[in-house]
Amino acid sequence: MLPQEIIRKKRDGGTLTAAEIGFLIGGLVDGRVTEGQVAALAMAIFFRGMTLDERVGLTEAMMRSGTVLEWGDLGLPGPVLDKHSTGGVGDNVSLMLAPAVAACGAFVPMISGRGLGHGGGTLDKLDSIPGYVSQPDIGLFRKVVREAGCAIIGQTADLAPADKRLYAIRDVTATVESVPLITASILSKKLAAGLQGLVMDVKTGSGAFMTTLEEARELAESLAAVANQAGLPTTALITAMDQPLASAAGNAVEVQNAVDFLTGEHRDPRLLEVVVALGSEMLLIGGLARDPAEGGSRIRRALDDGAAAETFSRMVVALGGPADLLARPDAHLPAAPVIAPVGAERAGVVAAIDTRAVGLAVIALGGGRTRAEDRIDPAVGLTQLAGVGTRVSSDDPLCLVHARNTDDAETAARAVRLAYTIGETAPESADPVLARIGEHAAS
Repeated sequence: MLPQEIIRKKRDGGTLTAAEIGFLIGGLVDGRVTEGQVAALAMAIFFRGMTLDERVGLTEAMMRSGTVLEWGDLGLPGPVLDKHSTGGVGDNVSLMLAPAVAACGAFVPMISGRGLGHGGGTLDKLDSIPGYVSQPDIGLFRKVVREAGCAIIGQTADLAPADKRLYAIRDVTATVESVPLITASILSKKLAAGLQGLVMDVKTGSGAFMTTLEEARELAESLAAVANQAGLPTTALITAMDQPLASAAGNAVEVQNAVDFLTGEHRDPRLLEVVVALGSEMLLIGGLARDPAEGGSRIRRALDDGAAAETFSRMVVALGGPADLLARPDAHLPAAPVIAPVGAERAGVVAAIDTRAVGLAVIALGGGRTRAEDRIDPAVGLTQLAGVGTRVSSDDPLCLVHARNTDDAETAARAVRLAYTIGETAPESADPVLARIGEHAAS
């Protein structure tokens, strides 16, 4: 095969075979195909799109570019399940969801990413826990999943290496926002993880990468269709990211929020709804619940009786973190030297939030990245974020800003005030779960 002829075929609107796609992806990994040729292919896909069969072929070729995990040899007494989120602000769902689902009898090998852009990354949050090994070798990863029930780690070099190379090319050629390429990027890693069921959390709203419901639905339908055709039972929930999901945004502050959630000290209502909805879907797809009501009830019970908290603690200890993190988070999580309230410009009710702007304020504090190589300050961020419908005044601030110095705190405060729209009346409250895509594998 000639790479340029395959590229020409897609450029002219043709449909590529699985063999042609596999040849190009294999060539990207072993050097037979140049980065320039792959960039041309990505641009052709961006404009011409891909059929369902092409998307499956691309996903499977990227999955096969590295190690594909197997769990059968461990004799696990439950299904191997995972969830993936397209990301947002204050989205620390994984920290509570993985241990809650594991406490219900599943095994959750969750491979997460770092933050880039306005959204936070689960891996960056976990890196704020002293000693936590967020990128262990495969042997330790499997051991922790077997013994603790879940392990939340970062992508290793062994899993879907073609994805990392292709994403780097897409990033510099303006081809990131392609649904077929996004689909293959996400699912190649999930297929390589050897899962038996997957639930996707596709965000939409001012803090999401898919800002409109139509865009989110297109991606959710693509993810569910490709994953199921590739043999991975998958459903997708479209959830609202029109305001921060947790009342905290940052890294250590979101871990603290998760600790409070797991211990029952404080649970943000919208965050709880999303955790329960995703957990219910995971139990359904894994055959651990008969219907959504039973699935939701089991997740709530695991949270309320402390089983999820115990599972989280086992995971943290098994990956090198402190044994008393849940009991003494203040003794372990880094804290910013400046904590200041951000007062509203006038009294009233929060009518809307530019959630992306809130995420960018966290990045400006040092809590996120604008480039992949940027270092993160784990201590900075925002807490006690007022949600839509909350009444605010000079005595009831929009949030608390955690900063390295007063200048940074004042800059963040100005950004937060601009991100909030204050009105006279509260808007009608809405369910954060907007739609469900796909069918359950379990009956």
